[in-house]
Amino acid sequence: MNSIKLSKKILRAAGKANAKYRMIEEGDRVLVGLSGGKDSITLVHLLKHMQRHAPFNFEFKAVTINYGMPGERYDALQEHCKTYGIPHEIYETNIFEVSQDTIRENSSFCSYFSRMRRGALYTKAQEGGFNKVALGHHLDDAAESFFMNMLYNGTLRSMAPIYKSSKGFHVIRPLIWVRERQTRAFAEENGIATIGDEACPAMAMNVKMPHARESTKKMLEEWEEKFPELFKRFKAAFSHLQPDSFMDEKFLDRK
Repeated sequence: MNSIKLSKKILRAAGKANAKYRMIEEGDRVLVGLSGGKDSITLVHLLKHMQRHAPFNFEFKAVTINYGMPGERYDALQEHCKTYGIPHEIYETNIFEVSQDTIRENSSFCSYFSRMRRGALYTKAQEGGFNKVALGHHLDDAAESFFMNMLYNGTLRSMAPIYKSSKGFHVIRPLIWVRERQTRAFAEENGIATIGDEACPAMAMNVKMPHARESTKKMLEEWEEKFPELFKRFKAAFSHLQPDSFMDEKFLDRK
């Protein structure tokens, strides 16, 4: 069996983020959303590394949401997890069938399936008694989310490293200080075949795909060419908010 190598940059960024935000601690039971993409694959191997080396004990399980689409298969992903000792389960759903009747006209198919997948993951966490759900979002996702919310929704909103869901458990993002290019390099350097957008049900439908994220990603790539320290500044800025410098009256001191 070939060994899996995680770069020192990934380990350092994830380690520092976990120390700062205490995302994973002693006795935690963590459910990980594993789509098979480069980010979630990196995440499960990171947690496997943490189990071996962290000075605390925790358990985790990877779950892949099956949408119920014709021809949907995860054999290679199951075999990968078995090879590397990653606890893994396929969670069967009828999301694809339900979508035919419930998705609203002119709504984003990608957003719809993302919400449904997240809901299924949360249900599985409740059923299994997990106290934390881990998602594979990274620093690029946080920056893109910030600008998409600002430019398209008129809100200042990004992605928190940890927050408590309405279901009672915490949602965590252990890769929040890791760059997307680092998860891509991890998969490529270890020869891991990943699952991409072809597994999204929206790709099986004759609909116009959303452009907001790709446009935002391209915009940030152009900015980073001019300002190489851009994402370091994002990381710092997202950790040092000054809400009283904006126009939201909830934060304005009028005393």
